[in-house]
Amino acid sequence: MAYIQTSQPSKLAAFFSRLPLFGNAKQPEAAKRVQFNSRLLPYLLLAPQLAVVLIFFYWPSVQAIQSSFYIEDPFGFGATFVGLENYTDVLVSPEYRGIAGFTAIFTIIVTALSLGIGMLLAVKADAVIRGNAAYKTVLISVYAIAPPVAGLIGMMIFDQHIGPFVKMAAWFGWDMKVGLNYFDTAFAMIVVSVWKQIPYNFIFILSGLQAVPASVREAAVMDCRSGARRFRTVILPLLAPTVFFLLIINITYSLFDTFGVIDVMVKDKAANNPITLVYKVFMDGFRGNDIGSSSAQSVILMVVVFTLTIVQFRFVERRIHYN
Repeated sequence: MAYIQTSQPSKLAAFFSRLPLFGNAKQPEAAKRVQFNSRLLPYLLLAPQLAVVLIFFYWPSVQAIQSSFYIEDPFGFGATFVGLENYTDVLVSPEYRGIAGFTAIFTIIVTALSLGIGMLLAVKADAVIRGNAAYKTVLISVYAIAPPVAGLIGMMIFDQHIGPFVKMAAWFGWDMKVGLNYFDTAFAMIVVSVWKQIPYNFIFILSGLQAVPASVREAAVMDCRSGARRFRTVILPLLAPTVFFLLIINITYSLFDTFGVIDVMVKDKAANNPITLVYKVFMDGFRGNDIGSSSAQSVILMVVVFTLTIVQFRFVERRIHYN
């Protein structure tokens, strides 16, 4: 019979119970044991999740690594081993380096704006007394929109003929042409991606703010009259674990989950518009039928994300204290 947790009186408590001074002390009751009738049952309960991870993550990763060393026939009649040639061709390509540079800038801007605006809205929502339920619902509702739908809404907002943002920009002399102009398309992609991610950050940061004890807030008010300084020195350090978690999630979102937004907004004209690395993988693999190069790009992107995550946990998390 397998046990998950067993709580028994410690040897130290048993020793003190034998002393005259503590002889009448009550022994702590053993907690109820959570048990399974079979040793295989815990593994059977874990099996579905393990199967999902193996099938949808590890197996495709192994296949991508294997394919990155081959040049495959577009019609699937065979493959030729080329070693690291796919990697070298990708890394020396000026086009790939330009896309990588845009991806870095895009990730930094989307992550910073999504976290900053989400935190600002969460702080304001936490201070709202009347109508706070409606206020929070309106902000959170955007999170229910799928990325392709968000991209479609963005195209309507930035449409040259009916887009309200385009008309507003025309008042300041900005002839915006999303889908034709590189800078205009990049601006629209960033705006829509940030708008889509703000509710996610808002939910977590608001939950973290509401978890701050009232006594801490009252003590901070007594010690410091400046609201901005109170937030920076008292509230923000308490939110550090939540912000660190959101930092990783937002970087991952910027690199991968913005694919739907980009796919809708570039309108199959990637040559004239900015794209990110994950969309480059899709273009080369599924439209160009260059499976070897696409696999090499996906492996490089996987290594970059893994390295960023390790760096964050190694250097950023040590400044964060969990209570």
